[in-house]
Amino acid sequence: MKKQLTFILFLCYFGKAFSQSIPEEKTAITHTIQLYFDGMMERDRSKLDAAFDPSARLIGYRGENFTVTPYEEWASGTAKGVKRDPGQFDNRLLEVEIKGYTALAKIELFWPGVYYYDYLTLIKKEGVWKIVHKTWYEEKR
Repeated sequence: MKKQLTFILFLCYFGKAFSQSIPEEKTAITHTIQLYFDGMMERDRSKLDAAFDPSARLIGYRGENFTVTPYEEWASGTAKGVKRDPGQFDNRLLEVEIKGYTALAKIELFWPGVYYYDYLTLIKKEGVWKIVHKTWYEEKR
């Protein structure tokens, strides 16, 4: 009886952590990804900050050069300049996989002269999905 009560309390406590359904979680993750897209297009630092955890890293190849960029450095550069013309860009969220408080999103970005392929790792932190890691690949067109 004591074990059953402990198990029931465990389920009640941790059940809140996963109380949203997968479709609701995917909607929340899609919102985070859209902030990422909008932040890049509009060069809006506040949207980028809403999408990324400050400790995030962006890792990939620029040409033949392997790069590891802290979020702060990337966001500061991305937020500079004039807004981009959305008609010249095609940013797509292809799929999302969720396991508990973690998620993986596959992204394609078709930009003038280059395709980017992103794999984003997200963590649900204090009830909000944040990008904590971006691995990317670029392919010249």
